[in-house]
Amino acid sequence: MSIKAILFDLDGTLLPMDQDEFVRAYVGGLVKTSAALGYDGQKMADAIMRGTAAMVKNTGEKTNEEAFWQIIYDTFGEKIDKGMYDDFYKTDFQRVSEVCGKEALSKEIIECVREKGLRCILATNPLFPSVATESRIRWAGLSPEDFEYFTTYESSRFCKPNLDYYKEILEKLALSPSECLMVGNDVGEDMITRELGMQTFLLTPCLINRKGEDISVFKHGDARELLEFIKAI
Repeated sequence: MSIKAILFDLDGTLLPMDQDEFVRAYVGGLVKTSAALGYDGQKMADAIMRGTAAMVKNTGEKTNEEAFWQIIYDTFGEKIDKGMYDDFYKTDFQRVSEVCGKEALSKEIIECVREKGLRCILATNPLFPSVATESRIRWAGLSPEDFEYFTTYESSRFCKPNLDYYKEILEKLALSPSECLMVGNDVGEDMITRELGMQTFLLTPCLINRKGEDISVFKHGDARELLEFIKAI
């Protein structure tokens, strides 16, 4: 295989988790923080979900950060203190790690990629600020410095499964799809990269397959099988 770069998803891939449980803990923490500062908790929960939807639907006219905060400002007004969320991610957000698992081989997988001289990229859905993404990387037993590039809501204008999200990464890093392997656990959001010409590996322990697609069409397996696959590149 003429692979020069491996793109990894994070949540459910390098960082095992039940996505629904993670979202409940994450949104619940944000609502609690907001309520402590005098904002209506239920109103904030609704705004967070609408802000997330706005990022997913983003068509590139603004960053995902701008799309999210436009919803928050429209709901609560410009007076809302954005800084409180920076504090949240540094403090209470860290407790969300309790609902995440640990993949013992994640570190070895990334080390193998780097030892082989392949470019190592974290293609995690950019719904979070950099501070939160760096935290989740560390929860996986990794370091932000392990990756040449990782996507955040500050730096991205699209989200998965929009193919423009992946095209944006390729353009920024001067890569062609045929040079890339995408590793992820979500059939709809990660394996869609095959449409661009990327090779793929579907990690199955935390499999998300909303449409019940036949996964036999993808190279797939657990972390050990992924490691052996990368070693053979």
